[in-house]
Parts: sequence; C-alpha cells; structure tokens
Amino acid sequence: MKCGAHPDIETNLRCGKCDKPICPKCMLETPVGARCRECARINKLPTFQVSSKQWLVSSCVGFIIAVGYGFLWGIIGLYTNFIILNLLLGAGAGFLISEGMSRVINHKRGTRLAITASVMVVVSGFASVFTPLRIIYSASPMFIILDILAVAAGIYVAVNRLR
Repeated sequence: MKCGAHPDIETNLRCGKCDKPICPKCMLETPVGARCRECARINKLPTFQVSSKQWLVSSCVGFIIAVGYGFLWGIIGLYTNFIILNLLLGAGAGFLISEGMSRVINHKRGTRLAITASVMVVVSGFASVFTPLRIIYSASPMFIILDILAVAAGIYVAVNRLR
C-alpha cells in the first residue's frame, strides 16, 4: 500500500475514520487512534480563539486601565520611596491589565493578547513616569533602572496570565 499524500512511501497504516492509507509523516495521533490530517481537524480551543473585534475591545480596555493605573502608580511612587513597592506596582500593573483584558472578552487567552498586554504595561510605565512632578523626581539613573525593572516585572506577570 502507498500513502495517499506521499505516493513514494509504503505503509500499512490506515486512517481510523476514512480508512485512507497514511504514512507516519501524515498520521496524527488522536484519543481515538491514528487519523489523517483531514479527519483529525485539530482546532484551537475556544479559549484561545480571539476574533479581531474581541481583540480591539480588549485592547481599548487594556489602554484605559494602563493609563489610569499608570497615573496612580506615578502618584504612589512620588510619595513613597521603596524599591520593592515600585516592583510590586509594576507587577500589579501587569496583573490588572491582563485580567481586565481577559475578563472583558470572557476570559480568553492567547499570544496576541499577551503581546498587547505587554505593550499596555509599557504604556502604564510611561504614564507613571510622566505623572506631574514625578518627571523631575525620577530623573536620576537609579529611578530609571527601577522603573524599567518594574515594567519588566509587569510584562512578566501579564504574559504569564494570558498565555
């Protein structure tokens, strides 16, 4: 017998559904046995299927949360001077942005949402730096490095929540 997709390969395997000869390259292992690619029809889980409209709505919500939280982050950072608190505020930005983006579209997840949430965490970091009076306060290299680390912590949290 020859494989249906690769006529130069001999095989004894057959699709469990349509009985078409398949080679090991064409075979997909499913819970009910070996299937050809047409019969297996491997689709993404609905949780990871995000339409363009859902992505746009989620991005808008993420932007609103990012800007609002960023200004709050900047005000808190202006009056408190703790290094760990700044890192926690960055991680909190990642959590709130990713959770808000996910909830508004029925707890969907995916790579595109994780990338968008990462960008929104960066937007939140910029909003925190450009809070009035904080621009003057956080001009030193140490505060810039701490803000970058806080944004990195936020990106880490956001990506892990939406993957």
